[in-house]
Amino acid sequence: MAKRTQYWLMKSEPEEYSITDLKRDTREPWDGIRNYQVRNMMRDDMRVGDRALFYHSNAGKETGVVGVMKIASEAYPDPTQFDPQSAHPDPKSDPENPRWLCVDVVYEGTLPRVVTLQELKTYKTLSAMRLLQKGNRLSIMPIKQSEFDFIIKQAGK
Repeated sequence: MAKRTQYWLMKSEPEEYSITDLKRDTREPWDGIRNYQVRNMMRDDMRVGDRALFYHSNAGKETGVVGVMKIASEAYPDPTQFDPQSAHPDPKSDPENPRWLCVDVVYEGTLPRVVTLQELKTYKTLSAMRLLQKGNRLSIMPIKQSEFDFIIKQAGK
């Protein structure tokens, strides 16, 4: 039996990596994750073909959902953990048993407009969304297909 497509919200600071960068690159490792809960979701739950909303975080007035991408690989060891010149080295990670993982993502599209965090908070339909729960600061989180579809629809208005 084929596994159902899952949906994700994945955050990146646009100064570090933006939807424009992904559009240019078309495929890119989603690396630099240094949270065990998020690593475990990438390892255990994410699958090739899953879809994700690209969310610009800490972007001032434009914080919000900016695009759509697809998961293009299973989780694999994040090479930045072993590179002392990278923005996310981890000298304690063992190449024989890597601590951190990443997945490849591919660009699907830029939304016609940013659906801001402030706007997301106004929709009752999204009131249970993990992103909007107090204290939830994970850089990757699962979302429901209905949340994904609703946000895409709002972006087109």
